[in-house]
Amino acid sequence: MLLLVSAIKLVAEIALLAFAGQFVLGLLAGAKRDANFFYRLFDVLTKPFVRATRAVTPRVVLDRHVPLAAFVALLSIWLVATIVKVNVCLEIGVELCK
Repeated sequence: MLLLVSAIKLVAEIALLAFAGQFVLGLLAGAKRDANFFYRLFDVLTKPFVRATRAVTPRVVLDRHVPLAAFVALLSIWLVATIVKVNVCLEIGVELCK
């Protein structure tokens, strides 16, 4: 159980950092962001989460808002995984969680 929760938490952390990096790089690069190698790399990392969010959101949600919805969903998953991991560690003992 601990391994599963830790894996979910890790995937959420990587995706959240990719979203944050893409946002900051998009601000810095401006209109030429699509030509930037690292922006495209972040886009490749975040695209599966954006597509999954697009699949579960209603069509009323605009396409430009879907990445924000994906970020919020990942943040919620990360928070839940963190709480579950703390509870599991308290149940089995803190020494076994290291």
